[in-house]
Amino acid sequence: MTDNQLTGEQMRLVEAAFASVPFIHFLGLELGAVERGAVTLHLNVREELRQVRGLLHGGVTASLIDTAAAFAIITTLSEGESTATVDLTVHYMRPLLSGRLTAQARVLRAGRRLLTVTVDVQDEAGNLAATALTTYAKLA
Repeated sequence: MTDNQLTGEQMRLVEAAFASVPFIHFLGLELGAVERGAVTLHLNVREELRQVRGLLHGGVTASLIDTAAAFAIITTLSEGESTATVDLTVHYMRPLLSGRLTAQARVLRAGRRLLTVTVDVQDEAGNLAATALTTYAKLA
């Protein structure tokens, strides 16, 4: 096992946490690759996630990003630690109309109190659709 791989127990904890969030189910997020400090999530664009002009709602993209960042962080926390988002800056690069999106989150820095994460969202063709930088604070 490399330093980036999670143990079987750590992976079970990530999967259990993912399964326990109702909002994740509502959005239809799927857990992809998971390693220490990095997570990939997927989302299939569907009708109920669109805004009035038929594009994927920007809030859905932001929620995908925030969730991916949170789970990348979860892989770095010790038992009993928790975090909350304190800043999320999203840059929307192209409109999303349909297909399967992939969000790749990576912890850039995990300090004693603050964690900084970058997230890129790609469309099915691999085009960069959104990019974000977010900061989380440790609560416990």
